[in-house]
Amino acid sequence: MFFYVIAILTICWWWVWRERDRLKITNLTGKYIFITGCDTGFGNLAARTFDKKGFRVFASCLTETGAEALKAASSERLQTLQLDVTDSDNVKKVAERIKAEVGSEGLWGLINNAGIIGPTGPTDWLKIEHFRAPIEVNLIGLINVTLNMLPLVKKAKGRIVNISSIGGRLAVNGGGYFPSKYGLEGFNDSLRRDMIAFGVKVSCIEPGLFNTELSNQTKVIKEREAIWNQLPPATKKQYGEGYLQEDFSLVVQCMEHALTSLHPHTRYPVGRDAKLLWIPLSNMPAAIQDFLSPNPAQPDWNGEKWF
Repeated sequence: MFFYVIAILTICWWWVWRERDRLKITNLTGKYIFITGCDTGFGNLAARTFDKKGFRVFASCLTETGAEALKAASSERLQTLQLDVTDSDNVKKVAERIKAEVGSEGLWGLINNAGIIGPTGPTDWLKIEHFRAPIEVNLIGLINVTLNMLPLVKKAKGRIVNISSIGGRLAVNGGGYFPSKYGLEGFNDSLRRDMIAFGVKVSCIEPGLFNTELSNQTKVIKEREAIWNQLPPATKKQYGEGYLQEDFSLVVQCMEHALTSLHPHTRYPVGRDAKLLWIPLSNMPAAIQDFLSPNPAQPDWNGEKWF
């Protein structure tokens, strides 16, 4: 009898949680959001997706070429900004421009997406320069952008979404990428708690390692889009315009939930490897982690097996 009661309570809890998770904020059309790292990949897709959904998007790109290509693929609402997140003066100028545009309304969403991998390998192969670049972009740059945009987000009682990685829970290789993501996770947690009093909600998205290497994801997106663009109109109609995005961008779906849900998640692990391998492994004793994690010093180790 006891087990039946537990089973019923579990099912009821799951149903309530699911329904609660589906609740959306209304009247978000026309709200301002700022996304970094929009030249390619997740940021580019997110900028185009939220533009189509009626948000007024500020999309920062590192290169002028990336900005021009994104602008050509978007509506007149979307504004591109050239930004190097490691350049403090550049960050301040972009913040001032956005402040002048949003006025008293403030900034509803900040999506910190810009990031690089940098060289990875056994630690004793690397130099300090190999560590510095990912930390400057993925952590220091992200913090600097957040500090400059925070007054605008607080004014709107909006959302902050930080793109981290399962690499922020478990480091499997040397280099600056994993330390930068560990630091990002710590910053995300402290920021989330600090912002509770101001009505700002902070979320962290944690893609897995197998399918979210930045360069590989960009390649996948470009290849899929090229195929999609060559399909007959009838085939596109059968699948719907949203099919392509849903198929390869769980990360962008998580961004949308974090921006529009009445109850955004604290963390969004993305991908089967994240949920079934990396998160469980990150909670195991260090001895088990060391035994199961890839070891480049092993003669039969193959980096492609893990990345």
